[in-house]
Amino acid sequence: MKLFLQKIGKRQFVRDVATVATGTAVAQFLGVAFSPLITRLYGPEAFGLFGMFMALVSILAPVAALSYPIAIVLPERDEDAKMLIRLSVYISLGIASVAGLALLAGGSWMLDLLDARAIAAFKFLIPLNILFAAWMQIAQQWVVRKKQFKTSAKAAVAQAALENGAKTGIGFYHPLSAVLIIVSTLGYVFHVAFLYFSQTKQQNPPGDRNTSEGNKPAGEKGTLKSIAKSYRDFPLFRAPQVFINSISQGLPVLMLAAFFGPAAAGFYALGNKILKMPSVLIGNSVHTVFYPKIAETANKGQNLCKPILRTTLYMAITGIWPFAIVLVFGPWLFGFIFGSEWIQAGEYARWISLWAFFAFLNRPSVASIPVIGLQKFFLGYEIISVCLRVAALLAGFYLFQDDVMAILLFSLTGVAMNMFLIISTIYKSRYHG
Repeated sequence: MKLFLQKIGKRQFVRDVATVATGTAVAQFLGVAFSPLITRLYGPEAFGLFGMFMALVSILAPVAALSYPIAIVLPERDEDAKMLIRLSVYISLGIASVAGLALLAGGSWMLDLLDARAIAAFKFLIPLNILFAAWMQIAQQWVVRKKQFKTSAKAAVAQAALENGAKTGIGFYHPLSAVLIIVSTLGYVFHVAFLYFSQTKQQNPPGDRNTSEGNKPAGEKGTLKSIAKSYRDFPLFRAPQVFINSISQGLPVLMLAAFFGPAAAGFYALGNKILKMPSVLIGNSVHTVFYPKIAETANKGQNLCKPILRTTLYMAITGIWPFAIVLVFGPWLFGFIFGSEWIQAGEYARWISLWAFFAFLNRPSVASIPVIGLQKFFLGYEIISVCLRVAALLAGFYLFQDDVMAILLFSLTGVAMNMFLIISTIYKSRYHG
């Protein structure tokens, strides 16, 4: 194990992952460190309104540019990537404008339908949040394309420091939900500005992709229309997949609350939050670094199967330990850390860890999907996965009438679906190109 760690520690890929993970960890630490003070300043009601507002934004923001920003990493030439940036900006402006007009015409009715009338005073900030979140995604994907991972890490830390500092400072004088919402909105703006001004100062690294016209593919005119057509699988398939996934994140909490009561929903929410930490810190960092790497490998016409398989195996070796500990000692750990009333959350976490481990392993496969051209497959996978997970929770309630059994069935379904995704992606990558 020591030799293995020394070997992988010398790889540029591992160092880049560590850079991104460090930035994420510091940003999360700042959020945790400020939380006790911020929660005391604002109180539950202000946080409740803020939570409702951000819940709506989190559903709409990922598809604000129809997922075209995800494609920015893929083109071999920077000119095509810049055309994708322009296209994404125009689409995000259009969607934010439509959202604003819809809220102007029937905002009160729509918020009543969603039982979110309490945030009516902030409804016109929703389009702005959608727009700025889309621009932040655009800027992040360009930085990832240029492999400026230190810049990405610094931006995450700077945004966390600015947001939490502003919420705390202003909260001493005006502890209102409006402050939380406005500061979070400005956080997107700051993140975009930080990435823009930072990356313009940096030169392209050695071996960076061609920025000249180069060998333009036959028939490629480099117009917005041609670029939109070339990457049409993103709005057609990836945007719906992202939208369905964002909605499905809240389904277990809602269904557990409906079937087994609010306590069950709380147990799941805590267990899921804890088990997401390795995925956020390491899994998402691997995705960020691996995506431009696999795209560059594809542009060079090299084998894709080996890097996907190798990275997945590395993640299995390094990631199995935290999930295994929760699987074996979950109830005891949760009771010891959070109190005896949370032992049941540890029982949930024990079984959630099975699904979370395979979701952690799928990051190289998910990063490879747009490169291999499996967007349509991924949309179908997402739809089937959501249906099966809902069926598992229903079976736990109607057939077994047991919340732990419902979580176990839900998790085993997640294991099976993630294994299917990983195996399918690796298999199809053998025939790419």
